[in-house]
Amino acid sequence: MQKIIIAIDGHSACGKSTLAKALAKELKYVYIDSGAMYRAVTLYAIENDWILDEGKEVDREPLIENLDNINISFNYNSTSGKSDTYLNGINIETEIREMPVARAVSAVSKIKEVREKLVEFQQKLGKNKGIVMDGRDIGTVVFPDAELKLWITANMEVRTARRYKELIEMGSHISVDEVKQNIEARDYEDSHRAESPLKRADDAIDIDNSYLSKEETLHEAVRLVNEKLLSIS
Repeated sequence: MQKIIIAIDGHSACGKSTLAKALAKELKYVYIDSGAMYRAVTLYAIENDWILDEGKEVDREPLIENLDNINISFNYNSTSGKSDTYLNGINIETEIREMPVARAVSAVSKIKEVREKLVEFQQKLGKNKGIVMDGRDIGTVVFPDAELKLWITANMEVRTARRYKELIEMGSHISVDEVKQNIEARDYEDSHRAESPLKRADDAIDIDNSYLSKEETLHEAVRLVNEKLLSIS
């Protein structure tokens, strides 16, 4: 059967990654977490003290100069049944989901050289198709010719509750208000950055999952995939 590229975009905490992982598993496609790549670069910057002003600014020059020293990979975790993110051979899956990275990732993502390096890497991964990738510019910049583009949305209350639950389960001590403020700040930064801003592709199909279960969201996505495959077969 013909394989396609599926690009999933949307704001933070809309359930993009959850859907992308489930969809890739259902289709036996490769899942690529583009957001984890930016978080990995952010963690590298944090570890080298290049993040300034509580995550609002980045010491750009040393980060840019060291981009070739950053090796990001994904390895299957047999315990969780998912792929974990590795930075220079070290598993960083837990660290990149914590608030220090969340606060700084938008500032790192704005850097042109960072985006160029990661987009090039992402496009290489999709050369043979049969992938599901989620992020903020997948359907507009990384794979503008993707056969299927999905735009995932959810209201702010739902998004805040989802991210808060995720962080609490990881052991973070954070308030709901802090989580909401972080999401709102990321929305603004992602939508207003000069390099590849978060933007809905003109040919994307919307899925508002505010009141859909994970299973219902997956069911709708699979339906759209099958519809697309039939149209191009």
